[in-house]
Amino acid sequence: MDITEFEDLIDRLGEDLSLWPEDRRSSAEELLGHSADARALLESAHALRNALATPPVRAPAGLADRIVAAAKRTADPAEPHAEGETAGN
Repeated sequence: MDITEFEDLIDRLGEDLSLWPEDRRSSAEELLGHSADARALLESAHALRNALATPPVRAPAGLADRIVAAAKRTADPAEPHAEGETAGN
């Protein structure tokens, strides 16, 4: 197995080698034994999986309402509505 095939298998089968078919898993483990690039690729796949598994960051309650209210307070009614148009047009 080469690094390109290993990367393809990670993309298709996931980073958990224990879930791979036996013949693929043994070839991957052999590659991991002598390839720093393969180990780095597997580590990146684990890091990505962990990042995707973390709960999403939630905005504080009422943040969207405060943003809209602040935007309304700072809006200039004399500002043109469209290119070349004035508020009186």
